[in-house]
Amino acid sequence: MSGPALPEGVPPGVREEMTGGGVVVTGAAGFIGSHLAQALARWEVPVLGVDRRWGDAAAEEAPPWGVGGDLATLDLEPLLRGAAVVFHLAGRPGVRPSWDSFPDYLRDNVLVTQRLLETCARLGVPRVVMASSSSVYGDGDGTPMDEERTPCPASPYAVTKLAAERLGMAYAQRARSKLSVVALRYFTVYGPRQRPDMLIARALRSARGEGKLLRILGDGSARRDFTFVDDVVKATLSAATARVPSGTYNVGTGLNTSINELLALVADVTGRFPRVQYTRPHPGDATVTLADPARAADVLGYRPTTSLHDGLVAQARSLAACDASTAAPSRGAG
Repeated sequence: MSGPALPEGVPPGVREEMTGGGVVVTGAAGFIGSHLAQALARWEVPVLGVDRRWGDAAAEEAPPWGVGGDLATLDLEPLLRGAAVVFHLAGRPGVRPSWDSFPDYLRDNVLVTQRLLETCARLGVPRVVMASSSSVYGDGDGTPMDEERTPCPASPYAVTKLAAERLGMAYAQRARSKLSVVALRYFTVYGPRQRPDMLIARALRSARGEGKLLRILGDGSARRDFTFVDDVVKATLSAATARVPSGTYNVGTGLNTSINELLALVADVTGRFPRVQYTRPHPGDATVTLADPARAADVLGYRPTTSLHDGLVAQARSLAACDASTAAPSRGAG
């Protein structure tokens, strides 16, 4: 089919294959899910988004292409029947809260995933692309983390993400299974619409003079592989139709940056250094993450193109636009 060009780095033919049955995106109102659903709609791929935030009375209404509800209780068969690809991005995020709310993480990250995989296998859905996390590796030693490294999750959250991965591989390897599963281990994703509790969102708001201290866990020497959301979307799209067996793939940059170096970049972008308070680190927080992206490059054709500086500029502009929109006076009669 003809239509808007896919972004650089996404293999040709992706749109045509997904258009055959359309796609389902779980967690479509979330940070990465909303970007993915937006990209799919822009490239004329039929999308059905599912998110429980659309099912809450106090939350926003579901869009015309969306369904509100909890994946733990929704009737999944009508939603998944005939799908060419299911992007499973729904889940409960956060390392620190997982220590106190493990039953919620077990439900949302493991039991829901099993329920979705069971339904996909029964209906003959050919491909599930699922969001995993670099946290399954545990703490790094400064060398690139490749997919052959033995996982060593250091938090309840990471344990549930690894369990979800393993469930995916189990369903894909089951005898006579037609389902293939690609689990993407995302490394510290940032960009417009990032969750407000995440470091970069908090740092940008602090630097913009909103008055809140920016609490940094540790002394700022911890290093993260920060990956821009548009690059993550490209990798996720590529995973939808790649002729690969089921498996796990890193989605990172192969570069990492210390928290203190990040704060200096935030100051460069905003013209003001955040107001920082250093505190004790929490259990489960990695001191170093660094992706080895070679497998994703070789097999998925994934190559990130957004520098950290450019990504910060984009996120800062998005925050400014959002604040301006919120502050704009109503034009209604009064």
